[in-house]
Amino acid sequence: LSYIKFMRFLIYISFEYGFPIVRPLQAEILKRGYKVAWYIENAASKKKLKPSEKLLNSVQEVLDFKPDAVLVASNEVPHFFPGIKVQLFHGFSVNKRSKDKGHFRIRGFFDLYCTQGPSTTTYFKELEKKHKHFKVVETGWSKVDVLFPVTKNTDASKPTIFIASTFTERLSLAHNPAVFGELVKLIENEDWNWIVNLHPKMDAAIVNKFQQLNRFKNVTYLPYLEDLEPLKQADVMFTDTSSIITEFIIQKKPVVTFNNNLPKDCFINITAIDGLKDSIEYALKRPENLMCKIEKFVLEEHPYFDGESSKRVLNAVEDFIDKNELKRLKSKPLNLIRKYKMCKKLNYFKF
Repeated sequence: LSYIKFMRFLIYISFEYGFPIVRPLQAEILKRGYKVAWYIENAASKKKLKPSEKLLNSVQEVLDFKPDAVLVASNEVPHFFPGIKVQLFHGFSVNKRSKDKGHFRIRGFFDLYCTQGPSTTTYFKELEKKHKHFKVVETGWSKVDVLFPVTKNTDASKPTIFIASTFTERLSLAHNPAVFGELVKLIENEDWNWIVNLHPKMDAAIVNKFQQLNRFKNVTYLPYLEDLEPLKQADVMFTDTSSIITEFIIQKKPVVTFNNNLPKDCFINITAIDGLKDSIEYALKRPENLMCKIEKFVLEEHPYFDGESSKRVLNAVEDFIDKNELKRLKSKPLNLIRKYKMCKKLNYFKF
């Protein structure tokens, strides 16, 4: 293939959860000898950049940089930025919302969708045929590259349980006082290690309550997941309807869910909290029946165990540009309201 010899990539960040999604891509971009710069919407998030990372502070700087591709881990991107717009997704689809409102909503901004596995690719391919103004390539998800190859818990004598919770109150185990009480009991009485991480948008009072668990020697409270490295250390996850379920289970490790709104048959779903201890013990045994169900689920969600999804994303971008796919696509919808909002957000009205 006659790839463009030199490419410029812009990483576009709307929310902090984008950082662990795009950093593996940045590493691969630099490895290939290309240029990369960042545009970050939120002033506070800019502090998360490393000294070696190049920040563009204005729309004009982006226009001068002239990116060939804009990599986006959120749902919208300025249409007036140069380059093809690539949707990377900010999570796996966990069916919190309907197809039209959630993971599969087509907002008319993107040229290329890099999907995670058959469960997202199949429906996006249907949408590609229907709309004809974007291309879909299954690449796997860059954020989970760090999980592979899967390693075993180094402290084999002491299992590690990872607790995660979504911030949506009606779905959240962290908002349930009985769950908290049971967790304290297990932390005090079981010879297990615990890692706790709550959703970044979680209510401050709830965060404060769970942070107190740090007083126990066998608990590590993580205020923010810089990347998914801590998931490698855990043997079992306990959560609710958080999208982190898939991020964990694709390591082929069991998950215990509490009142999951759409439990898969590979989850150990409980509706009464007094069943938590037995469920964790069952998960730790890794029964064959359960592991077969997990395997089947994983092959649908993310059938890549090589840690090379970032490479596949960049290959897809190079291929898209090399074959001039943009010219083959239909024009995007006018999308005037969304475009106006984007212009207003960035205070840019020059065309």
